[in-house]
Amino acid sequence: MYTNEIRCASTSASIAIALASLVVLATPAYALPGPQDRVYTADQNSNTVSVIDPSTNTLLGQIRLGNQRPDVLSPLYKGEINVHGLGFSPDHKTLLVVSNGSNSVTFIDTATNKVKGVTYIGRSPHEGFFTADGREVWVVVRGEDYISVIDPATFKEKRRIQTTGGPGMVLFHPNGKLAFVVSSFNPTVDVIDVKSHKVVKRIPVTSPFSPFLQFTPDNKEVWMTHKDVGKVTRIDTATLAVKGVIDTGFITNHLAFVKTASATHAYVTVGGENVVKVFTTGNAPTLVASIPTGALPHGIWSSDDSSRLYVGLENGDAVDVIDSASNKVIARVPVGQAPQALVYVSKAAPAGEGKANLSPRANSEPLNIALKAGSGDATGSVVARNLGVTDALEVTLHKLKPETVYKVYASGQATPVASFRTNPKGMANGTAIGPMREVVGSLSAKQGTASRILVMEGDVPADPGKAVLMSMQ
Repeated sequence: MYTNEIRCASTSASIAIALASLVVLATPAYALPGPQDRVYTADQNSNTVSVIDPSTNTLLGQIRLGNQRPDVLSPLYKGEINVHGLGFSPDHKTLLVVSNGSNSVTFIDTATNKVKGVTYIGRSPHEGFFTADGREVWVVVRGEDYISVIDPATFKEKRRIQTTGGPGMVLFHPNGKLAFVVSSFNPTVDVIDVKSHKVVKRIPVTSPFSPFLQFTPDNKEVWMTHKDVGKVTRIDTATLAVKGVIDTGFITNHLAFVKTASATHAYVTVGGENVVKVFTTGNAPTLVASIPTGALPHGIWSSDDSSRLYVGLENGDAVDVIDSASNKVIARVPVGQAPQALVYVSKAAPAGEGKANLSPRANSEPLNIALKAGSGDATGSVVARNLGVTDALEVTLHKLKPETVYKVYASGQATPVASFRTNPKGMANGTAIGPMREVVGSLSAKQGTASRILVMEGDVPADPGKAVLMSMQ
């Protein structure tokens, strides 16, 4: 994977952006990561589940649930789309995989890596998890306003639980009595009585977009992330009231906890800064470390003994392994394209290699490019991926003018490779797919070349290469 940095100037009519360089549940205590433990990532672009042996930090292979983009566009396509969410059963024998593009929940045998069943539910499910007793699976249907309750023995939907619109994730208190549901569209947390399947309280929180929540190791608090405003909210599980809010950083994704004999710390992935931030968990949390990672850290989970944390790199197509004693990345493991959720499942595999029914890695290394403006706060990223017969540039832009069209040009081409309209918050995301090998090749070229990307507001001159002068740094 390459990292390049270019600095550029800016004009009032255009913005030139330069290339630049869950946690511990109530599970038994185990020793240091062993050969029967597994780390799984949900790979959204390649539609795979990557399987890692944490004792050696090696990729064992991938469970292919579908084809990588853009093959999913065929009217005859039958695989899963946007493999995104992960959960697992209390006995660690079943992995739960949620694909939000195909509205599906896939059940995988962790011992054999084989699919046991698939359940198709409502529009755009996001995350799911087993109840504490393992008898039900609850999957939030984020594109609607309910939780789909599935029987894991028959793979049939049993009922639906009405929630606030856009439920983002559900997790169960280990005592089995209450479930906590965050929302992706409303500033609310729903608390559900597991036995009656009814909402018993709605807790107002600081922002409408939360993708993730997790219990502290003592189960006295729930911490939830707010991706849109870069914060974490703490909720007291006894009083069901907000205990506090922490400023964490731009694109706060997931979090995990590490408990040692002396202290408990929270590890928060901050995608916009390419770091994992470490906070104390007392009444007034403080930042104690910022750990640099690869591109756009997203999912995170700790080993059962708290010695390691595993961080999925959404734009790096890899997993960084953090040693919690030194708070440093000690290994990087290649995985599928755009890993989202990540879980650590101890004692998931029987003795042996554990490679049954796994395929070799389906994807090559991406070219990851951070974007920074010559002036102003605009930022973003470009990920260039080879898709076999074609190529893709995935562009993400932040802090631009709201509801404004921006065009993306590469390597002096007069025709834009992509065009985006920002949302009311000045954000945009999209993918340009086509025969762009020359473009991708020039972006990964060595220092001294004229490779460049311009993100321009409105039209560009006939020769975009002369619009802004940039130099490799």
